[in-house]
Amino acid sequence: MPSDTRILIVDDHEDTLYALESALAPLGYQLSRATSGDEALKQVLRGQVGLLLLDVRMPGVSGLEVVRYMRRVEQTQHIPVILLTGFGADHELTTTAFALGVADLVLKPVDPWALRTKVRYLYDAHRRHLTLEREVCRLRALTGEHTGTAAHPRPGLPHPDARVPAQRPMGAHAGELEKDRT
Repeated sequence: MPSDTRILIVDDHEDTLYALESALAPLGYQLSRATSGDEALKQVLRGQVGLLLLDVRMPGVSGLEVVRYMRRVEQTQHIPVILLTGFGADHELTTTAFALGVADLVLKPVDPWALRTKVRYLYDAHRRHLTLEREVCRLRALTGEHTGTAAHPRPGLPHPDARVPAQRPMGAHAGELEKDRT
């Protein structure tokens, strides 16, 4: 995850934004804020958001609508989301939130220590996941670079499964291989 990746805090109440920023400041992560679902979607789509703390009930676009949209867009569908609600968690909200892939549902007022623990875990796990994805892409590119395609191992290297017969060497003719077998 790039170093300028940040945690986006979204709430329509200024005092809640301030309280959440204060609770997360000791973690040392970059924080940004939005006061509406529309503004949150714009920031998320611009990229560089590694975690979203999102109020459920806001005027205009609700937190659940933001999550629904994010899950339909490839570049945003894996960003972890913590939903915040001050109205208590009901069964319908909980079911809908987790069906959309929300990482957690937190009740306001928020316990700063518990929030920091959840945010640290989710943000770091997401960062590790993206790092692994980049490494896999890099390794696939290297493999494809040396073999011509990433799907086939280089000729001459034994297959990790000993039951798989060795590949025919480049330029070898069928007659040459028969001599090798005898």
